[in-house]
Amino acid sequence: MFGRIHHLILDCPDPRSLGRFYSELLGQPVTYDSEDFVVVAENDTTSGLAFQLAPNHRPPTWPNPAIPQQMHLDIMVESVAVATARILALGARKLDGEDVFADPAGHPFCLIKRPGWAAPLSN
Repeated sequence: MFGRIHHLILDCPDPRSLGRFYSELLGQPVTYDSEDFVVVAENDTTSGLAFQLAPNHRPPTWPNPAIPQQMHLDIMVESVAVATARILALGARKLDGEDVFADPAGHPFCLIKRPGWAAPLSN
């Protein structure tokens, strides 16, 4: 293991309002709050759900794929550079944006340097 889920990120038109919804639903606090990014987690040293501003957000049309699901994973790693080489070798591909990749099936995810509050990862 050289990575761990950091957050599951959901695109939305209003991160604060969606964050409040999931905070109430899950009984967990909002642990990070800005205009364009909100996190709901057990506490400020655990991973959780995050809500990211998508100004032109169009809700998914489940199950019709006309407007697909809109979320991605943040994967924490000790070193983004080392992990980049490893995930590319596993079949990921680099996408536009800083440390943004697609898995072999095309799902986007981001590599995030392990924050200080998280336990170290084993390689």
